[in-house]
Amino acid sequence: MALSAVVVGATGGIGAALAEALEARGESVRRLGRSTSPSLDLLDEASIAAAAEAAGSGLRLVIDATGMLHDGRFQPEKSLRAIDPEHMARSFAVNATGPALLMKHFLPRLARDGRAVFATLSARVGSIADNHLGGWYSYRASKAALNQLVRTAAIEFARTRREAILVALHPGTVATGLSTPFAKAGLEVQSPRQSAERLLAVIDGLAPAQTGLLFDHRGQPIPF
Repeated sequence: MALSAVVVGATGGIGAALAEALEARGESVRRLGRSTSPSLDLLDEASIAAAAEAAGSGLRLVIDATGMLHDGRFQPEKSLRAIDPEHMARSFAVNATGPALLMKHFLPRLARDGRAVFATLSARVGSIADNHLGGWYSYRASKAALNQLVRTAAIEFARTRREAILVALHPGTVATGLSTPFAKAGLEVQSPRQSAERLLAVIDGLAPAQTGLLFDHRGQPIPF
């Protein structure tokens, strides 16, 4: 079976669930991440280029399920006083520059004829129009940058691939290491499997006219 889908970040909670859901539908899936073969590291463009080459051409679906909200050293900033340049640089490297490099190397490998989709996981908090609470400076700014990168690439790509769809997707709160520590009482928390099913349903329903936009896990558009 020819490779039809690629999931980047497939060793994470949502990424693994997406790969499993696609395989359950009969798709031939290439799982990529730092511990896969070939290895793909968002901070290493050479590894991204090599992984894209290994995936071949004619891809119908590429999903970027990577992202960074916090790690062992950094937590989301609650105020301007908490801004750390190293934290901000890493957030942009993982949440914006890395996905931009994925688009650089994987978009040319999407199928040239017919429907093909590149989807990257963004976040509602990256919406400038929807920001009513403040805080989380690095994460908000890096996801806003990601949304702009997707929009810009979609405009360029539509000139030659009229049926291609590039979108940013907000998965909601999912029971993974990224968002669970920040889940609030009364907030819906999805399992990775439920999140994957919702995200794939959104992807399945997208039309080329919706390229370059940001959608939530229920298929509702989110303003930039």
